[in-house]
Amino acid sequence: MTVTAAAGFVASGVQARIRKDKRDVAIVRSVAPATGAAVWTQNRVLAAPVVVSKRHLEAAEPQAVVVNSGIANAATGAQGEADAIATAEHAASLLGIAPEQVVVLSTGVIGAPLPMDRLLAGVGSAVASLSPDGGADAAEAILTTDTHAKTTIASGDGFTVGGMAKGSGMIHPNLATMLAVVTTDYPLAPDEPIAFLRPAVDTSFNSITVDGECSTNDAVVLLSSSLAAIERTPATDESFRAALGAVCSDLAQQIVRDGEGATLVAEINVSGAASNGEARAIAQRIATSPLVKTALFGRDANWGRVLMAAGSAPHNGGYANVDPELVSLSYNGTPVLVKGSPQNVEPDVAGATCTIDLDLGLGDGSAGYLTSDLSYDYVRINAEYRS
Repeated sequence: MTVTAAAGFVASGVQARIRKDKRDVAIVRSVAPATGAAVWTQNRVLAAPVVVSKRHLEAAEPQAVVVNSGIANAATGAQGEADAIATAEHAASLLGIAPEQVVVLSTGVIGAPLPMDRLLAGVGSAVASLSPDGGADAAEAILTTDTHAKTTIASGDGFTVGGMAKGSGMIHPNLATMLAVVTTDYPLAPDEPIAFLRPAVDTSFNSITVDGECSTNDAVVLLSSSLAAIERTPATDESFRAALGAVCSDLAQQIVRDGEGATLVAEINVSGAASNGEARAIAQRIATSPLVKTALFGRDANWGRVLMAAGSAPHNGGYANVDPELVSLSYNGTPVLVKGSPQNVEPDVAGATCTIDLDLGLGDGSAGYLTSDLSYDYVRINAEYRS
């Protein structure tokens, strides 16, 4: 019941046959007056539901999230925006709230129009099916090429944070084709949710990549019912911040593990950089390198590709600082390079996980990234995506 684990939330997931024979419309709703926030994709080609929902959040506190999968309602012009508005209006009329209190999200094929008759009927069925037990159905309904639902939960002293996410391909900051809805009963006043959500997203969803592609529809939405009967203190705020971070991190890790065609998850750790910003740039460059990722698929510790990527990491209009004579590199704890000197060893990278540690020897900057390998199946899945 992850997305409904916190007090005051109901959810549902139903089949509207938008594109395939599966659940494809989900609703998450707070039954108590909620506060909330969202972090959106940085892609300049914004999908209609993102445009409409950003406008809604500027006007009102979100009380419900409506998600459809199968069609992204992106690059659909004025009609796409009208359809997103109509979806919010229809859901609001059935839920007894204002349209501006509804966040609408879509994921799927870009450029295709929504079948509004089926979608609106599905919204009606989803509203009628709302239940405290509906979290699993909602998590299933938001999936596209995912192989399984992604849910998680974390608890503090007297409060709960739960979440669901989808994402398998087009995974790259800032956000990627991923959607996440996180709910909590921790008491939050208006304008507070974003202060907790943004740093949690920066260290989780914005620190993963599957294929380097940033989608048009991405969103992470946080809703708080404020029903937890606790007295807020700086200590409880820290506990909530940690729980929210744990939920976002777990969902982000599940997305990478379920990356399209993925057979391996790699953790990239960069330390000793001139700054945290340079460390992040280098970690991202390594994590997105097709040469690094294909070597990982072949279970080949081809460390020269890591150095190549590190030395060409864009940063502030130039490249991040790397001195090859100071660099140390290891795979799964086995040093292959120590201060620029090759160690002539072959580390074991045969498993389903791999940790790559790169110490630049320049300063105190550090950053981490999660990525997956790049396999034959990634090409097959995306070649057949619209089939």
